[in-house]
Amino acid sequence: MSHSPYPQWQPWQQGHGVPQPWSGQTAPSMLASHADRERAVDVLRAGYGEGRLERPEFDRRVARAYAARTVGELALLVADLPQGPAPHPGPVTAVPPVFLAAPRPRTNGKAVGAAVCGGLCLVTAGLTGIPAVVLGHAARAEIARTGEDGDALAMVGLVLGWLSVAGWATLLALSFFLALAYG
Repeated sequence: MSHSPYPQWQPWQQGHGVPQPWSGQTAPSMLASHADRERAVDVLRAGYGEGRLERPEFDRRVARAYAARTVGELALLVADLPQGPAPHPGPVTAVPPVFLAAPRPRTNGKAVGAAVCGGLCLVTAGLTGIPAVVLGHAARAEIARTGEDGDALAMVGLVLGWLSVAGWATLLALSFFLALAYG
């Protein structure tokens, strides 16, 4: 292996043994920025990770990248690796729909209304019990038809609504029997 700081060029590589500059760079003699050096090191890391560079070669190139003064020196260090550092980061590509989380179904509004009316039964002395029952049954029917979320909310409204209706029915029956008995 040669002790040259630059990679050895092979005849099958692009440019037939001639180092290729980064595409998009205007002047190889332009002074390199910290960002230019980091982009070059990122390309070297990718090349090492893909098995394109051995550890000693990778270490030498990284050391030279951090010591490079010009963009041209950096270009020579990464010219034999695929996709040399871009002058600017590329656009962010969208995540394919296959890997995105499935959208949550919409919560049924009547189910929310049933749960609210059921919860208000305690505060309104049971006056919202019948609306809770009506909304709960309507919500469960819609949820079964459309696949929306909110079945648990509808069930809460139904249970609290029916408890309220049962409480009122018991109170009315008890007061009716008491009126008959003492009346």
